[in-house]
Amino acid sequence: MAQDDLLLEEPAPKKADAKKPAGGGDDLLLDAPAPKKGGGDDLLLEEKPMKKSGGGDDLLLDAPAEKKSGGDDLLLDGPPAKTTDKPEKAEGDKAEDSLDGKTPDEIHAEALANKLYPSATQCAGCHPTHYKQWSISQHAYAQMSPVFNAFHGKILKLTNGTNGDFCIRCHTPVGMNLDEPIFMSNIDRNPTSREGVTCIVCHRVNQTYGKISGRLPIVKGDLTKAVFGPTGDSEGIKAVIDRNAATAETDGYGRKIHGEAEHYFEITTPKFCGTCHDVTLVNGFRLEEAYSEYLNSPAAKKGVTCQDCHMGKNPGVFTGDPKTNYDHGPAAIVGSKPTEPRKLTNHMFVGPDYSVLHPALFPQDAAAIREESDKDDPTAPGLATIREWLTFDWKAGWGTDEFEDNVPEGYKFPDRWKTIDDRYDGRAIIDKSLKLLKYAEEQRLLLLQNGYKLVEPEVVTASNNRIEFTSGIANGTDGHGVPTGFDAERLVWLYVVVKDKDGHVVHQSGDLDPNGDVRDSHSLYVHDGKLPLDRQLLTLQSRFLTLNVRGGEREQVIAINYSLNPLVFLRPPRRSNILTGDPGGARKHRMGIEPGGKRMAEYFFEGDNLADGAPYTATIELKAAMVPVNLIDAIQDVGFDYNMSPREVADGVVAGHQVVWTKQLKINVPGK
Repeated sequence: MAQDDLLLEEPAPKKADAKKPAGGGDDLLLDAPAPKKGGGDDLLLEEKPMKKSGGGDDLLLDAPAEKKSGGDDLLLDGPPAKTTDKPEKAEGDKAEDSLDGKTPDEIHAEALANKLYPSATQCAGCHPTHYKQWSISQHAYAQMSPVFNAFHGKILKLTNGTNGDFCIRCHTPVGMNLDEPIFMSNIDRNPTSREGVTCIVCHRVNQTYGKISGRLPIVKGDLTKAVFGPTGDSEGIKAVIDRNAATAETDGYGRKIHGEAEHYFEITTPKFCGTCHDVTLVNGFRLEEAYSEYLNSPAAKKGVTCQDCHMGKNPGVFTGDPKTNYDHGPAAIVGSKPTEPRKLTNHMFVGPDYSVLHPALFPQDAAAIREESDKDDPTAPGLATIREWLTFDWKAGWGTDEFEDNVPEGYKFPDRWKTIDDRYDGRAIIDKSLKLLKYAEEQRLLLLQNGYKLVEPEVVTASNNRIEFTSGIANGTDGHGVPTGFDAERLVWLYVVVKDKDGHVVHQSGDLDPNGDVRDSHSLYVHDGKLPLDRQLLTLQSRFLTLNVRGGEREQVIAINYSLNPLVFLRPPRRSNILTGDPGGARKHRMGIEPGGKRMAEYFFEGDNLADGAPYTATIELKAAMVPVNLIDAIQDVGFDYNMSPREVADGVVAGHQVVWTKQLKINVPGK
């Protein structure tokens, strides 16, 4: 699919003349408790509510203690998470009623935020291609992710709040510049804050600070103020204003556009990416090292940049020629008139993450989300609020002819979706989102295929009582290790299954436990002795090793050491890490592959008279997931956003697993 296909809008589905079903009520489908499984391995019962902070750092001091009933119970008992409900207004509170539940200060703050930090939706009018690409990007998902939000909350809890905004300031720089609480539901954040790494996060920065772990000094101003980019073509913008009756004046008449585009060379360099993509905690622990890996890579020595590989036509690949590596065309369309053609960078930023959200919430779409303050305004943009969208059962087929022509008598819809027209309008947005998500999935697979190569399997031994063969994974890129970034939570592994001549499975490695985890040391089933450890597993997931304050080292899912004294956990080191070689609290056992490298695995099984089952067929699949399910278990006690249960989140993670490469090996065994 060409990039321009992202701009194609599908027509709204044909509206049927079905009779509007009787009945009403607010059937909140996501509030219904998830079906329980018998046994302690049930990944998802119901979780504790996600606690909303009224301030910055106090939110986790009284959070519910982490509890597990047996090692395999991924979910705590209790009612579904209620992260989105507003407190009831006091009776007779006329001022609150007149402002739709918001104080004058809140209304003023929202208006000011839109002036100081423009939304990506305001950029979309002139930059539709860039907006579509960004809307399904890792950057657009950065703050929307319920996994990130819960992970960030769990770190705050484990550190007694001392981690502060360290994680979230990369995921919502606008939110932190607005001084929003560091842990709260995204539903209640400013719309631009929810956009994560939005347009102005890169194009309203004009200072070179180097690696500052995301504390970005965004230049304030409304849409008409200057932007900063690789060309700085202010004269071209003036020409656009002259011939399009546009204006760069805040109070001017005509289409409002930014009046200047200043040259900011830093945005074209890998160092700009390193602002967020090289993460060192205050205690010296190096959490992510993508930029550092790049600096020591063959690609850096050749002068190939992060942008060359990750903002070109083919995700993760630089063709060697800038003219063929990038698309070319107008960077903007003002009114109906395109600007002069130029090199176009791809703003999709394809990566290993994928959405587990309701498709009306992601991809980012201005036509979908209406803010709570505009809930009762028919002229406001957006079809429904996030809370209302969470009641739209798209999986049941609402808004399709098949469903609407066969609605059972007495079927109850939520108030917002009682009319068939609204359901068809909702379905049109869902269908558009699903199309974009499918395209993002295809691009993610291309990136993974460019980054990982499956080593050709070879037979080592094939005897009557033992079969042994090898395979492995090679790094397909010369720009950094694979996986990179948050490599301790990136799951890339080999699934190997061997079948005899009758199709019976005789051996496997890399298979999943009932929770959706591989059978490694972090599997709850392996931990409890209910499944054996997969000793032949080839996985590239790095491991966190942490220390107790009084000594002793352990492997764990989250890199926060268990302290045996009452001090807060996260604190600066008391001596230089140069002297010790690594921070005292935690380190990382790296399992990834350096540029040009590979990791091999040996697979074998034994038995009597193996020739009787020959020939055998070994199928080797290289698979990838954004995070392991055991991470969902580790962070669940702070709750998940959008009223999602851990079961829903975990199911979404497993549903996103991708098979990157597949190879087969025939194994013949000589007769007796």
